[in-house]
Amino acid sequence: MAVYDHSYKQYSGEETPRWSRFLILPRHSYRSIFQSKLFIALFVACFIYPLVASILIYLHHNAEALAVLEVAVKKLMPIDAEFFQTLLWVQGMSAFFITLLIGPPLVSRDLTNNALPLYLSRPFSRGEYVIGKMSVVLILLSLITWVPIMLLFFFQSYLEGWGWMTQNLRLAGAILVGSWIWILLLALLSLAISSWVKWRIAASAALMGIFFIPTALGGAINEIFTTRLGNLISLPNLIFSTWAGLFGTFVPQSARARGLHQGRRVFQDLFEPPLWSSWLVLTAIGVFCLLLLVRKVRAYEVVS
Repeated sequence: MAVYDHSYKQYSGEETPRWSRFLILPRHSYRSIFQSKLFIALFVACFIYPLVASILIYLHHNAEALAVLEVAVKKLMPIDAEFFQTLLWVQGMSAFFITLLIGPPLVSRDLTNNALPLYLSRPFSRGEYVIGKMSVVLILLSLITWVPIMLLFFFQSYLEGWGWMTQNLRLAGAILVGSWIWILLLALLSLAISSWVKWRIAASAALMGIFFIPTALGGAINEIFTTRLGNLISLPNLIFSTWAGLFGTFVPQSARARGLHQGRRVFQDLFEPPLWSSWLVLTAIGVFCLLLLVRKVRAYEVVS
C-alpha cells in the first residue's frame, strides 16, 4: 500500500476557555433572530413602558415640568412597591411574547436536522448545550425585565436620595428574584416544548396553551366551587402571587363571594392560596421541564 504524506497537524491556536464554550450557541442564534423585522419591532416596543415610567419618576422630582403640564404631584402614580411590581408585570408579559418568537425553534431545529450528535461528539456536554440554548432566552429577557427596572430603581434612588435606596433595598431584591424566576421558567418551558414539538407553529401554540388554557380552567373552578384554589393551575396567577409576596403586596383575602342563605344575602371571604403553594407549583413545573429536557437531549448514533 502506498504511504501518503500525512498533512494533519495538531491545532496550535488559542483554545476557548471551557467555562465560556456554551456562549457560542447564543452568539450564532442571535444572528438569525435579529434578522426578523417582527422581532426587532417587538423588542423595541418592550422599552416603551420603561420609558414612560422613567418620565413619571422624573416628573415627581421636577416642579417646573409639573407646573408647565399643570399636573399636581398627588395625581401622579406614587413610586413605591406597587409601581415597580406593575412595571415588572408589564415587562414580564412582554418577555412572554418575546419567548413565543425565539423559543420554539431553539432545540427543534437541531433535532430535526440531526445536529445534536454533532454537538455532543465534540468536547461539549449536554449541560453546556442546555445552558447555551437557555442563554439565548435568558440574555434577551434580562434586557427587557430586570435590567431596565433596576436602572429605574437607581434613577429613583439618585433623584430621591440614597436614603430612599437603603430603605427600599427589598424592592431591588424583589425585582431581581422575581425577574429571574419568570425568565428561568419561560426558558425551561420553551426549551422543553421545543425538544418535544418539532413544528414551530405547534410549539408556539403549545406555549400559549400552557399560559391561557389552565388560566381559564382555574377561573371556572373558582366560580363553580367558590374558591381561589383554581389559581394554583394558572401560570399568570402563580407568578403574580409570587411577585406580590416578594414586593410585600400579597393580600390573602382576595374577594367576597355573594350568595343567598334562607332568603338573606350573605358574603363569604375568599382567600388566595398560601405563598408556599405557589412556590411549590412553580418549582414542580421547572423540575418537570428539566426532566423532559434530560429525556430528549441525549447523544445517539446516526447510521447512514
